[in-house]
Amino acid sequence: MMQPFNDVTRRNIAARCAAFARLESEATDGLKRAAVAIALVEADDTCGGTALLLTRRASGLRAHSSQWALPGGRCDAGETPVMGALRELHEELGLELGPDDVLGQLDDYPTRSGYLITPVVAWAADSAKLKPNPAEVRSVHRIALSDIEQPDAFDFVTIPQSARRVIRFRHAGQYIHAPTAALIYQFREVLAGRETRVAELEQPVFAWK
Repeated sequence: MMQPFNDVTRRNIAARCAAFARLESEATDGLKRAAVAIALVEADDTCGGTALLLTRRASGLRAHSSQWALPGGRCDAGETPVMGALRELHEELGLELGPDDVLGQLDDYPTRSGYLITPVVAWAADSAKLKPNPAEVRSVHRIALSDIEQPDAFDFVTIPQSARRVIRFRHAGQYIHAPTAALIYQFREVLAGRETRVAELEQPVFAWK
């Protein structure tokens, strides 16, 4: 169902996030703190729906180049996940949001590559003038919330290297994997009022490094 990009939707999503019993993890076992933004914007259509921002990382990056990702990265020393997510959102896409734009946080997700990612849900009321940083972002895409709510948007497969299920999000004829797919999946579940945990959802082997 299409969710209009307006104050009613903003309040509804904020309420869903507030009702979600978030699981917070300590950055132990050598994991480095990171944060990503689930930035909510107006969709690319004439209906005025709500979407989230998803990027393709620049091909020249040393790590995870050309992969699909939510805006974000490693937290600087002394930064909270909220501070880190908002800083990265500004550095990557030119969106300058403040703490009042944050609607909530989801579960921490530990990655195979050594990070503990905190997803931060934020409302970007004015996203008409996105300015992607070409050094970090190849392209930016608006994924309608109605798309992630489709019954066939996500699937789960197995791989011989792990006993855990690999989650995939299908978009534009391609598969997007964890951690990005896992975080979007949990956000979808939060929107539906469900507390679904995703830390045990596996990443594909190519993302383990």
